[in-house]
Amino acid sequence: MKRGTYVLIIFLIFFFLIIVALASLFYLEFGKPPSVKSHSYLEIKLSGEIQEKSSPDFLMTFFGMSSPLSMHDIWFNFQKAKIDRRIQTIVLRMGYLQCGWAKVNEIRDLVLDFRKTGKKVYATFEETVDADKEYYLATACDRIIFNPSGMMFVNGIGGYIPFFKKGLDKLGVEYEVEHMEKYKTAMNEFTEEGFTASHREMMESLYGDIYTHYVKKIAKARGKSEEEVRALIDRGLFQGPKALEAGLVDDLLYEDEIQNVLQTDGRKYTRISHQEYAKIKPSSLGLNRGRKIALVYGMGQILTGEGFYQLMGSSTVARWLRSARKDKSIEAVVFRVDSPGGSAVGSDVIWREVILTKKEKPIVISMSDLAGSGGYWVAMSAHKIVAQPQTWTGSIGVVWGKPNLKKLYEKLGISAERLTFGDKADIFSTFRKWTDEERELIKEEMKWTYDQFLTKVAEGRNMSKEEVDKIGKGRVWTGSQAKNLGLVDEIGGLSKAIAISKELAGIPAEEPVRLVVQPKKKTSFLDMFLGQPLIKKDLGISPRLEKTIAAFKLLEQERIWAIMPFWLSPQ
Repeated sequence: MKRGTYVLIIFLIFFFLIIVALASLFYLEFGKPPSVKSHSYLEIKLSGEIQEKSSPDFLMTFFGMSSPLSMHDIWFNFQKAKIDRRIQTIVLRMGYLQCGWAKVNEIRDLVLDFRKTGKKVYATFEETVDADKEYYLATACDRIIFNPSGMMFVNGIGGYIPFFKKGLDKLGVEYEVEHMEKYKTAMNEFTEEGFTASHREMMESLYGDIYTHYVKKIAKARGKSEEEVRALIDRGLFQGPKALEAGLVDDLLYEDEIQNVLQTDGRKYTRISHQEYAKIKPSSLGLNRGRKIALVYGMGQILTGEGFYQLMGSSTVARWLRSARKDKSIEAVVFRVDSPGGSAVGSDVIWREVILTKKEKPIVISMSDLAGSGGYWVAMSAHKIVAQPQTWTGSIGVVWGKPNLKKLYEKLGISAERLTFGDKADIFSTFRKWTDEERELIKEEMKWTYDQFLTKVAEGRNMSKEEVDKIGKGRVWTGSQAKNLGLVDEIGGLSKAIAISKELAGIPAEEPVRLVVQPKKKTSFLDMFLGQPLIKKDLGISPRLEKTIAAFKLLEQERIWAIMPFWLSPQ
């Protein structure tokens, strides 16, 4: 190698080290907690995707990008603002939320809890489109403020669920799927031309339960009867003055007029953003101190091996749970689950760590939007399970499938020669259908996995296998339904789960605790560089489509799935 090449390599290494040093200095300078002035208001812009725990934010901060909203940061900011004398009120800037009803309900409960301090919460809208979730959250606030020229859409829950079979037939794509059992409708949109009877029954039950809860809460918050609320929803569209006249909002104000509301005795409040306030350490306000409770996040589809943000790797989550179990300074574990399931094997690996942890210290599950199928598998044997009324859970069943692309290949002029050593070597090939013998073999394997699922649910929930099978069969339930069926113990959010874990650990309710969170926050460029790539470039596609693509990728890796339907999202 030429001398000039060596010099270039040394220069590049030296340049990289300088960049790392500058990045670290940048973080130390700009990552410092901001100063909060007295008479401040906390502004939270509730718009876009809300993750359970967002990806590490160092690179986003470094490049001037904003991290996605996370329930973790929202929860902590509400806890801090409750006792922070400098924060006089909270303003929720409402936009279109890309999350499920359970997350929205949890934020709504945080608002109601915050208001118990006597401090105010205002919700502001400029305009809404299909804003039932957003409006539901806003009804927990002291005042709902709407733009005088805006149009409010509060028009109910539901829409259209697409089925692609006819289109796939034209392309020459056939999905071969086996379900265990009739309510396990994952892949139905690819194998059916419309609802099956059991599919429709389940969907009507889920959305009907959420709608009933929605109407009751709005009626109570706005001082109306349920019949009045349903009539308003059936009308659906309200211009600003009409929304005020109907009692849906409290004020019609422009931004400068909103600022006039945010004051006491003529003294205007100072704004601090949600992102800035998140930098305030809870310990600086006397929070997050005392005995330790582990808070482990299990987010996204489940797969075997290592995971990363928004995908739950069995090895990764098992390691976190094992670490919390072996750490004698940790009194209890709260396992926060937001997952539609995935690999049955991966789910079982995590379940085993939950069982082992349960033998040594309290472990409580906190369910978010989704905790179904594999997401329920990892939760079913904890000491207690806490879910929101709108959490989608259960889905006790399994599914196995693959695409058969033979006709598509023929249309494209693609041919293939079979070369196998072993009768079943090409069983997952996309170049052919399953044989009858292979399909029967797959059914036998699935029956065994389903039986294991039933057995473990029965043991974990102190039920008989027959009882579990009756409410299983792949059926998804809301959290409120699941509680009535014995699949869930309590209705509530993260605060409720932490309170239960303290009680089980013998920690007084009034005593603060320190949360030891996994995954840990990356706090430097070096941490990010040495870790796995956690931030991906925006693909310019919808979150739902992105999750569907991730599910397809998972299908390529795993064989037997314990997963909810791809499109099944409580939005």
